[in-house]
Amino acid sequence: MGEERLNSEKFEILKDEATREQYDYAIAHPEEVFYNTARYYHAYYGHKTDTRAVLVGLLLILSAFQYLNQWTRYTQAISMVKKTPAYKNKLRALEHERNGGVTNKRKGQKQIDKKTEEDFGKELELQIQGAEKPTMWQLLAVRVLLLPYTLGKLLLWNCSWFWRYRVKRAPYSWDDACYLSQRCLRVPPEGWRNLDESIKDDLIQRRLWEKSNMETYLAEQRKESKRRR
Repeated sequence: MGEERLNSEKFEILKDEATREQYDYAIAHPEEVFYNTARYYHAYYGHKTDTRAVLVGLLLILSAFQYLNQWTRYTQAISMVKKTPAYKNKLRALEHERNGGVTNKRKGQKQIDKKTEEDFGKELELQIQGAEKPTMWQLLAVRVLLLPYTLGKLLLWNCSWFWRYRVKRAPYSWDDACYLSQRCLRVPPEGWRNLDESIKDDLIQRRLWEKSNMETYLAEQRKESKRRR
């Protein structure tokens, strides 16, 4: 049975011109063990492997590592924030508010017990830049899957922008003016959202997307920086 199988494998190798050439090379160069082994497996299993399945598997593996890395960074950041005095003060303030302004003087209340910390900690929104809570929408596999939709949405947005502001010459809406100001100042989305509304309004009124206005604003900022020194 073993001999028949060996003969069958030999026949499969020798009947194909490419594999026969590799076989002859392996016989002539027996010292190149690793190279010959790699060529054998590529020739024998390469045509049996679906490239699409390999790509899908690779995307899933990379996405799993991506999610694990994001979740690890997020939990570490949360753990560090919870050790800060500012976080503990927020917990005590929330506990004081929930108790109707009455301070609980029971033994051990100098340090908030873990159950109370967990209950109140869920109500405190932790905003940590660079370590946002991971979601499925951020994964590489999901982004690749939604790539046609994303490209279509981007194309539609660009066409709408061109028609509204280049053809019809309409004034910029508040959201679009915010987008232009944010892009000109190179402020990340999270940083722009955290700005005071009065500051946003002042920046938009300056129309920083116009080159002359942007140059004037930068000159003012440099003067202000020198004055503070």
